[in-house]
Amino acid sequence: MIDAQGIDQLAQRLSSLVPPGLSQARADLQDNFRDVLAQGLRKLDLVTREEFEVQRQVLARTRERLEQLEARVAELEAGLKTGN
Repeated sequence: MIDAQGIDQLAQRLSSLVPPGLSQARADLQDNFRDVLAQGLRKLDLVTREEFEVQRQVLARTRERLEQLEARVAELEAGLKTGN
């Protein structure tokens, strides 16, 4: 997920688009932008890169184990066919 610093940077970029004559409103808008961005990101239910990588590794191990089990089942089925 985007960290607090990333949200702050994005809020600053958005507030920099406010016309110079509204400098007082700029600070308020920046705070509002930050809050809205943080709230929107929380709703997305995102995971960190670290959490994603852990789950990717779990999936790779699970896939490898499944392939081993499929091969073993095929061996057992072949043994049953030749044994009959």
